[in-house]
Amino acid sequence: MGFLNAFLEFLGFGIGLPFGLLIGFFLFVYSKPKDVKDPVVRPLHELDTDALLDILPDIPLWVKCPDYERVDWLNKFLLDMWPYLDKAICAMIRSTTKPMFAEYIGKYKIEAIEFEHLTLGTLPPIIQGLKVYETMEKDLVMEPAIRWAGNPNIVLVLQLLSVRLRFQDMIKKQVASLYLWPQTLDIPVIDASTMVIKKPVGILHVKVVRAKKLLKADILGTSDPYVKLCLTGEKLPAKKTTIKKKNLNPEWNENFKLVVKDPESQALQLQVFDWDKVGGHDRLGMQFVPLKVLTPRETKEFTLDLLKHTNISDSQDKKQRGQIVLELTYVPFREDSIEFSGPLDGNDRRGSASGRSSSGDESLSGAGLLSVIVQGAEDVEGKHHINPYALVHFRGERKRTKMIKKTRDPRWNEEFQFTLDQPPLHELIRIEVMSKRTSFSFRSKESLGHVEINLDDVVHNGRINQKYHLIDSKNGVIHVEIRWSTV
Repeated sequence: MGFLNAFLEFLGFGIGLPFGLLIGFFLFVYSKPKDVKDPVVRPLHELDTDALLDILPDIPLWVKCPDYERVDWLNKFLLDMWPYLDKAICAMIRSTTKPMFAEYIGKYKIEAIEFEHLTLGTLPPIIQGLKVYETMEKDLVMEPAIRWAGNPNIVLVLQLLSVRLRFQDMIKKQVASLYLWPQTLDIPVIDASTMVIKKPVGILHVKVVRAKKLLKADILGTSDPYVKLCLTGEKLPAKKTTIKKKNLNPEWNENFKLVVKDPESQALQLQVFDWDKVGGHDRLGMQFVPLKVLTPRETKEFTLDLLKHTNISDSQDKKQRGQIVLELTYVPFREDSIEFSGPLDGNDRRGSASGRSSSGDESLSGAGLLSVIVQGAEDVEGKHHINPYALVHFRGERKRTKMIKKTRDPRWNEEFQFTLDQPPLHELIRIEVMSKRTSFSFRSKESLGHVEINLDDVVHNGRINQKYHLIDSKNGVIHVEIRWSTV
């Protein structure tokens, strides 16, 4: 009997232990978490001192930073649209992940992978502030500050050997670890490879010679033509010829220089307008010249028929609009100049001394392009208002950055270019930080400081990238990068 009892006890233990573990496993996997609750929202006046101190770092940006504007109307729109956005986003997630899951079905004994529940919850993201940057026309940059303390319900089911496993707790912990303050989750919107900024590679010399047999746009049977020209893909303002009054066969013989960044894809765009004192100017015709048809350093003359638009196969418009004659010369920069735009060593000089000596004194003569990048400023302060913008003065020209409201640390990141016939040796460039009022004030403008930079180092080394202390400013600093590229 003793042996039989021992055998039965061992048999019961051997059967009960796996059976109990199996039941416990299913209870653990299929039990839903009970601690998922909607957050409690209470009025501010009901919070005590400790609670107020805890939430102080989380107050909206429009309270802490005057650059950010309050957008309650946009949050109300998100709240009303969130049920529909939730369905659309979840449907997109399902359609995106379905082919990914299909790759694993049949492998590792996996029979099915699917979402049992997928919802982002009832609480939409909140935009705590919106910062708008003033840039060139037809371009708007907005920087929203978004926070989301949602209550999503995501249950992923994996069917393995005919056993369905749920991963709700695992997903919950992983998502929570990513979003708990102050941790963040960075979501790339644009592939980094597409964000490479193209550097100038040459200069296009354009001579607008004349036009012939232009359209009669005025009532008296004449026109007041002028030409606008620019390169495609650029945001810089178009260059203009002078206006030839009452002339259908004008002669200009005017020269222009345009900075080229991609000669394989860019084209010269020409538009001939009729100038009017009142109202908009009438376009008489247009034409394009791809830069890839040009041979570097060779001047080529073009006589082009003006078109109404780029669709030359349009049978609705066969009107003769006249011709325009121009001369084009593409002059690329030297290879050693293009290398200046690449990485530099720690002293902000080119890394190779042999590269400097190989070019010799050739970099100290000839035409080129002076690029001035005004990155930003720090600790600027004004007596009456702080709405800073920067002015770049060089050889009688003045360039201006956008104005940024109510900040002591503006970030402009704007580039200005000067095409020169000779290197700017022994010359100075002046950069001044100004402030302009945005409301009523006795002083509309005031200077926040300035700096004058000697360009000798730029010509000899190809590039400088430094911070300069502003003159007439207590602690103000400006960050400037200047490049010199020769042709």
